[in-house]
Amino acid sequence: MRPIRLDGLTQEQLQELDEAYHTTRDARLRTRVQMVLLCAEQGLVAAEIADFVRQDEDTVRRWLRRYQAEGLRGLSDAPRPGAPPKITPAYREQLLRVVRQRPRSLELPFSLWTAARLADYLAEVTGLRLSRGSVYRILLAGDMALSRPQHTITSPDPEYALKKRRLRTPAIT
Repeated sequence: MRPIRLDGLTQEQLQELDEAYHTTRDARLRTRVQMVLLCAEQGLVAAEIADFVRQDEDTVRRWLRRYQAEGLRGLSDAPRPGAPPKITPAYREQLLRVVRQRPRSLELPFSLWTAARLADYLAEVTGLRLSRGSVYRILLAGDMALSRPQHTITSPDPEYALKKRRLRTPAIT
């Protein structure tokens, strides 16, 4: 098989590749850019590059050809098909609107929202069931968080406050 050569890259192309290598957060793209840079700057062939980047030789050839055909854009992953997101902007707004209301005002038998309670309530209202984690992510994206309940202990004993104070102060010996 004839080796792929990238000797004719301009200084601008090399700089564009170098910038992409140093700024991208996508590890797969960085590896592909590294393949092209090794070929262009060091004159290495696919078999030698494959050893450096720990990829198959055919994979290296495929990405070098793709760079030749499409440039830097060709090194990015193509969009992958998948199911559309279940969470619509309208659902997100409804969740944020509901969490701002007290549960008792919606005639619910509890005083505080939890992620599970929010998920249950919205599943009844909208028919869309989300996990607690998804509810937390939506709340975080909306700059909201669920507060932790504050538990207080009280007693009908008229001397409870006095006894409670005595327990808090250290005993003198």
